Amino acid sequence: MTRRLTIPWPDAHPFADRAGRPIRILAASDEPDRALDEEANREVLGRVDIVIGCGDLSPDWLCFLADAFRAPLVFVRGNHDRRGPWPAPPQLPPPSRGADERSLPGIPIIALPWPTVDRDAAPHDEQAAWGQVLGLGLGRLLRPPAGALVVSHVPPRGAGDTPTDHYHVGFAAYRLLLDRARPPLWLHGHTNLAAQESWRVRHGPTIVVNTTGSILVELVPPDAA
Repeated sequence: MTRRLTIPWPDAHPFADRAGRPIRILAASDEPDRALDEEANREVLGRVDIVIGCGDLSPDWLCFLADAFRAPLVFVRGNHDRRGPWPAPPQLPPPSRGADERSLPGIPIIALPWPTVDRDAAPHDEQAAWGQVLGLGLGRLLRPPAGALVVSHVPPRGAGDTPTDHYHVGFAAYRLLLDRARPPLWLHGHTNLAAQESWRVRHGPTIVVNTTGSILVELVPPDAA
């Protein structure tokens, strides 16, 4: 079943031409939410502005969601969906990596896929994660964009991860980005929901959300809170 979450967005600018309508994000990762196979369930959710994949979902499923909701698709690769003979539907966009300021007008997206690119193994490589974060540029760490949305497969260390499991502990490099950028919203996958007390964690001004399965996130202007 698709979870729901409403978040007041600190910047009113992205809502300027929306006549008070929220920005609606369908985020998904790791396990297909089979409730969305049914048209009636999709109709209950209503229109979405963008579909965001946080890794370990097949391209076929991502394209199905984007087509079914008639919405653009942004996704990052996880540790599983980058390996093996995955089909690539012709409408599948390239996976996202790094800074993206076009996919969701008015809201910069920082995309962090599984950091290693070797197709024969998927090591939990902290050094590679540091390379990702530093590759965003020193300016983004010292002067991070206001109101950014971070999309990753692995969560930041200590925020939605599983610290007792080496393979599912969060990246320290992502924690630095979390502490420096202080984004209103961080979407991730990778972590089993059963290993967590909650699928959402507040860290300062940031809500860190585990998107395993699916979740409908509504961003509302600050004056609507």
